[in-house]
Amino acid sequence: MTHALVPRNPFEPARQLVLNAVSSPLTRAMYARALDDFFAWYATHGSPAFHRATVQQYRAHLEAQGLAPSSINQKLSAIRKLAAEAAYNGLMDPAAAQAVRDVRGAKTQGARTGNWLTKRQAEALINRPDVTTLKGRRDRAILAVMIGCGLRREEVARLQFAHVAQREGRWCIVDIRGKHGRVRSVPMPSWAKAAIDQWAAGAEISVGSVFRGVNKGDRLTGESLTSQGVWRCVEKYSDVAPHDLRRTYAKLAHRGGAKLDQIQLSLGHASMTTTERYLGVRQDLHDAPCDYLKLDLSSAE
Repeated sequence: MTHALVPRNPFEPARQLVLNAVSSPLTRAMYARALDDFFAWYATHGSPAFHRATVQQYRAHLEAQGLAPSSINQKLSAIRKLAAEAAYNGLMDPAAAQAVRDVRGAKTQGARTGNWLTKRQAEALINRPDVTTLKGRRDRAILAVMIGCGLRREEVARLQFAHVAQREGRWCIVDIRGKHGRVRSVPMPSWAKAAIDQWAAGAEISVGSVFRGVNKGDRLTGESLTSQGVWRCVEKYSDVAPHDLRRTYAKLAHRGGAKLDQIQLSLGHASMTTTERYLGVRQDLHDAPCDYLKLDLSSAE
């Protein structure tokens, strides 16, 4: 969907500065959409002064629409960036810009170390799409791969059938390129592979991109799916962000007894510290690794 800019938008120069300031194409697209949505609302409300109260009013508008807190906060981050760039380039009073940047985001209910789903919630989410439709089969496979393998949404969008292969007697996603160009292989649960097979059979595809667009007529469109398409899929069925499904994978695996180093390898983290932060792991001085050594030095010389 194309979001046309409001004519004679006084903040168009600042908008362009915001988009020029980010290197990621995905972030740039997200900021562009968020700002265009804000400007459209801004125009329909008589183009009030761009200050703290206006942004708070817009946040209330987003909340009234029933958007997830993560979606609201994503949109607000673009508006805060707009205020910052406007101030830096003399288009806005610095004090007013700071007031906008201080607008609080939407509260996420039940937030823990990040957002993540319980086992029951994860199962319910994967089973939510209507698998009697082609789009439902695709969406179920997307959710299954994200929760079952911990892939980032960009990795899901780039997933190829060639990546799905057997290694040591089990199905895996092999040699997928992740953040900072790191290549890894991720074991795949049988139910995620079954979801992919069901989607692929219905779509009659077996090569190229695993996930493709599906139109309102429930037919394939295009040869691939964008990361924004993955985002919209998750947003349609839940009130959590795609990255929260990656965190869910890590949390549920850890609770089930998976080793930290194996979770780290599956997630593609360069540092164990990052994995521990995902899981909210803290040092436990009452149940320390040394307590499991079981050494007896009473007879040692």
